[in-house]
Amino acid sequence: MADTKIVVDCSTGEVSEIELTAEEIAQREADAKAAAEAKAAEEAALAAKAAEKAALLSKLGITEEEAALLLG
Repeated sequence: MADTKIVVDCSTGEVSEIELTAEEIAQREADAKAAAEAKAAEEAALAAKAAEKAALLSKLGITEEEAALLLG
């Protein structure tokens, strides 16, 4: 990933490519880490929900299709 940003001046149409500051680079890395953690947490929650659903279906002794028929 390039350590630059594109700045567009809409009044003149001028496009500039500017080097990021150390603070901007650190913020970008922190944001990327936070996004990865949020995605991992979301995936873990979905996996837990799927496991709970599978456990319930197993406990009831029915398939997902049979549960859909009963509830639908």
